[in-house]
Amino acid sequence: MSPENGKTGCAGAAGNCAVCQGCAAVSGCAPEDDRVLFTKEMRRDYTILLPSMLPIHFHFLSEIFNANGYHMVLLENGTHGDAKKVIDVGLKYVHNDTCYPAMLMIGQFIDALNSGEYDVHKTAVLISQTGGGCRASNYLPLLRKALKKAGYGYVPVVSLNFAGLEKNPGFRFTMPMIHATIYAMLYGDLLLTLRDQCRPYETVPGATQALVDKWIRLIMEDIEGNGIRYGKVKRNYRLILEDFAALPRTQDKKPLVGIVGEIFVKFSPLGNNALEAFLNAEGAETTMGGLCDFLLYVISNMQMDRKIYGTGRFRAFVAGRIARFFIRRQDDMIRAIREHGVFRAPARFEDTCRAAADYIGYGTKMGEGWLLPAEMAELLHSGVENIVVVQPFGCLPNHIIGKGMMKPMKEKNPGANIVAIDYDAGASKINQENRLKLMLANARASQGCADQNARC
Repeated sequence: MSPENGKTGCAGAAGNCAVCQGCAAVSGCAPEDDRVLFTKEMRRDYTILLPSMLPIHFHFLSEIFNANGYHMVLLENGTHGDAKKVIDVGLKYVHNDTCYPAMLMIGQFIDALNSGEYDVHKTAVLISQTGGGCRASNYLPLLRKALKKAGYGYVPVVSLNFAGLEKNPGFRFTMPMIHATIYAMLYGDLLLTLRDQCRPYETVPGATQALVDKWIRLIMEDIEGNGIRYGKVKRNYRLILEDFAALPRTQDKKPLVGIVGEIFVKFSPLGNNALEAFLNAEGAETTMGGLCDFLLYVISNMQMDRKIYGTGRFRAFVAGRIARFFIRRQDDMIRAIREHGVFRAPARFEDTCRAAADYIGYGTKMGEGWLLPAEMAELLHSGVENIVVVQPFGCLPNHIIGKGMMKPMKEKNPGANIVAIDYDAGASKINQENRLKLMLANARASQGCADQNARC
């Protein structure tokens, strides 16, 4: 059996027949679970496709892997006004009740494989996973089933996770790569923060994105060359801040809108119908917690398991060491923004974590878990009363911790202006935008009253 024929199983006892043994050696066939492994041999000449969940951060992630002997490509199909094509492909191979982010990623992968741009017999796909108790943990079998249905059953599916969900002999995430990824995610959060604070006020349309693209290119050159060195990271913080501070901007005062929710829909323009661009076009400034907070949330849950359930002592110890290292690095980035003095710095993770205590228990960790109400509470504490809660339609964890927490949030914060928006292949974009416009109308009315009181 070869990977070209799309068959990865064996009619005989797993691994005992000559055909099965041969295919396992050549194609990475894993007959015991009908899974095509990504082998060491594939690492040399296979292209790995990465979905566009985080347009800034995943550029850096792909370059880190490329600098370590892989060939990874960040997909952009569906992100330039052609989302409908990706959605239609996803609906063709995934049930319409499936998690919307899963349908989008699968649609993006299969659309890319159909494009003719890649040698499909030397292409793999990669998805990141946390292993939580929601539909996201079914992405791997769902993706494999869709690939097989589309005629690409021989394409290896690689899972990037720290929960031990799956392993592939040709794919390793080493400690130096983890260090580089932490620094890259901090870079990504800094650029995200500065972009959101500059884009609504730029006097030259597109100037902010051009500056973001410039620094993505420069940072990727650092990764490709000598790798990421933390001394240079801290020097670059100052250079990046000075570059964005020099960007010509108006002095308008616009309503500030916080965005929280399920990670894919929160960060990906493909998943949220370009939510940030729409809010900017409607005269608002957006703000959101960065990816570092989500990663720290996942890591801290390992410590919470030990504290609440008494499990995983060694795992909790390792998680604690990683968390302390990560938090110190995040504090350095936040300190650089505060000392520069031009832009608002994001909240420290520990402050965001404490903000959840009045609303939800730390054992709530399905989906975005306690982090989602924690981010809502932190926004409200910092004076951001306008909040959009985004989630895939039918996402039970996020409906409970997103929509379900809106009432207690409003009871404790009477000025809170919160709207929940569901995203799905069948959701009405007009309905979504009308609800957002209503939220913005309330925000402007509230801001007008505040300005009038200030003048009085």
